Amino acid sequence: MRPWKSTRIRTASTRTSTPTRITDIIAATPRGESERRLRLGVMGGTFDPIHHGHLVAASEVAAKFGLDEVVFVPTGQPWQKSHKLVSKPEHRYLMTVIATASNPRFTVSRVDVDRPGPTFTIDTLRDLRAERPDADLFFITGADALAQILSWKDVDELWSLAHFVGVTRPGHELHDMGRDDVSLLEVPAMAISSTDCRTRVGAGNPVWYLVPDGVVQYIAKYGLYAARPEPGELSPVLSGSDDQARTE
Repeated sequence: MRPWKSTRIRTASTRTSTPTRITDIIAATPRGESERRLRLGVMGGTFDPIHHGHLVAASEVAAKFGLDEVVFVPTGQPWQKSHKLVSKPEHRYLMTVIATASNPRFTVSRVDVDRPGPTFTIDTLRDLRAERPDADLFFITGADALAQILSWKDVDELWSLAHFVGVTRPGHELHDMGRDDVSLLEVPAMAISSTDCRTRVGAGNPVWYLVPDGVVQYIAKYGLYAARPEPGELSPVLSGSDDQARTE
């Protein structure tokens, strides 16, 4: 029988020496695999393209929270506040599969890609909860997106579906929102952004070591993010209230 063990997790309601207020919670692991519920991380994002910041963030959260698996969920139609273009969902899904293939703890879900209409976090979590009723969900998102959570669709139900983990670059301050079910975690690699990667590709600059090698090759093969994208490689994003910017 496996003994009980406790892990100290820093979350968004207690003070530390850093500017961000955080709290300590105790995550207990019960004796015996049969008694233990699966702990499933949910890494939502546009992933246009997925980069090492996303992968490091998922790995760090998995380690800190004792997650058994992290499922990456590329958005289907991410609503944005301003009109912009994003790569087709299938491109973003395949880049995510390539980027996560070497880590046995990482998987990729098509729930948002295959669902028609705009993507909302509430629908992501409802679908994953229905697919994995045996799991406790930990939704991982960028700190900037987490700061806007109160404007997300069906926000009251969101709290009941998952524990939210906001990943942020060191020195970025995020107010705690006054909830015990919101955690904050600093991840140095979050200084990398998808926007910067797209800009570098468009300017003809390399993105080696910013994104996984296979993703670099995929971008080159399909001509993604070129200054003049090939017709059909990008699709318009609907304008409106955005609850799915998530992790850039």
